[in-house]
Amino acid sequence: MRILLDTQVWLWMVSEPTRLAPAARAALANRDNALLLSAASVWEMAIKYALGKLPLPQPPADFVPPRLVRDGVEPLAVEHHHAAYVATLPLHHRDPFDRLLAAQAVTERLVLCTSDPALAAYPCERLPA
Repeated sequence: MRILLDTQVWLWMVSEPTRLAPAARAALANRDNALLLSAASVWEMAIKYALGKLPLPQPPADFVPPRLVRDGVEPLAVEHHHAAYVATLPLHHRDPFDRLLAAQAVTERLVLCTSDPALAAYPCERLPA
């Protein structure tokens, strides 16, 4: 299974894994599953960090890359077709980062691991976190 991690899910995975549902924790720990983190999530973390809304022990540029390597999480670039697909999604969710994650999950046929119930309205498989 190829799992796209929601921003909050990735943060919980690296710092508070007990906040994840047992099924999500098991899926994320299963090395047969590929875990992906979108560039959109790193962009979201960078913005929130710069605004003082996301406390991290280091700036995102220093915090994220070594944890991706440590945990075997693959980076997922934002491509033009991902961004364009957002226009086809109904406005069930107004957060632009989450809408882009949904678009990536749909277009790349990824399972979206998220704690956000609003994302269940989009046509992608979801793993509740």
